[in-house]
Amino acid sequence: MTDTRTAPYSALVLRIALGIMFVAHGLTKLILFTPAGTAKFFESVGFAGWLAWPIIAFEIAAGVLLVTGVYARLIAAVAAIELFAASTVHFGNGWMFTNANGGWEYPIFLAIAAAALALLGDGAFALKPTPRSA
Repeated sequence: MTDTRTAPYSALVLRIALGIMFVAHGLTKLILFTPAGTAKFFESVGFAGWLAWPIIAFEIAAGVLLVTGVYARLIAAVAAIELFAASTVHFGNGWMFTNANGGWEYPIFLAIAAAALALLGDGAFALKPTPRSA
């Protein structure tokens, strides 16, 4: 049974953790790897290099929106798809993320966490909750 008194706070904790992770990953691609380096990596694993900028922008913006709770449920649903797509480059590397070139455990966990947040809801203290469909 779900504890309806604490569920909004569970969503808040999950939302903030995912948001911080997205900001960190987006800024890493922007500042450390650089957009050109990210594009080169994307191409090396079979993704189009031009996706570097949209992915960097999405990760930073999605992170900020998740932390602040602006359409978090919708952002989490899109993020789950992005994270699953990103995890596909790790499938051949085995389970553990410590394997050479990183395994798929961490990115799949993040995809599932984002999907869980999308199902759970925006959580407590969301600045702009996702509108409910009719």
